[in-house]
Amino acid sequence: MIEIAPSILSADFARLADELQRIEQGGADVVHVDVMDGHFVPNLTIGPPVVRALRAATELPLDCHLMIEHPEAWIARYAEAGAHRITIHAEATVHLHRALGAIREAGAEAGVAINPATPLEAVGEVLDEADWVLVMSVNPGFGGQSFIERATARIARLAERIAAQGSATRIQVDGGIGPDNAEAVVRAGARSLVAGNAVFGRPDAAQAVRELRAAAQRGLA
Repeated sequence: MIEIAPSILSADFARLADELQRIEQGGADVVHVDVMDGHFVPNLTIGPPVVRALRAATELPLDCHLMIEHPEAWIARYAEAGAHRITIHAEATVHLHRALGAIREAGAEAGVAINPATPLEAVGEVLDEADWVLVMSVNPGFGGQSFIERATARIARLAERIAAQGSATRIQVDGGIGPDNAEAVVRAGARSLVAGNAVFGRPDAAQAVRELRAAAQRGLA
């Protein structure tokens, strides 16, 4: 099953409720929420109060991607605000195993993200603790970046490792995703596609979601 996760980082922040309605009409599966602290990445975005407001505005699950230092201090707050999934970066904590356990204890699905230059081995020991591995196909911090082509091969290698371990962990990809590369990343092993500009940058976001799903589904053929 393919999951389409539009990223509200590219949405109109003055009309978030309307933007959520547009992607709901297109059949989006989850709402991807990019949380940035201005330290781990060079940008500052969304805190728990906005997540709480999003939770009240949609029935879609909220997929909170914490691009922040010391994520352990914030896991409970984002879970309480309504996050269904919380993803933290392997590079942001020295206690990754413990932090993933804390996410599950807070009642959310646990995800671990890796940056483009981070070796896949960084998550190899926690695959059974993570529901998702998020492969960044851009350097995190800003929307609208171009897809890093070698990410497709990284996804394929990660998928092979997950299969070899017999793990149920699924792969998400984030950064520069659109109909032109959706098929390839799904064929490589991704099952959740995060897309910002490819959805909210279009006049008809609902149709953009449908087109992205159609392209992704071809990767399963």
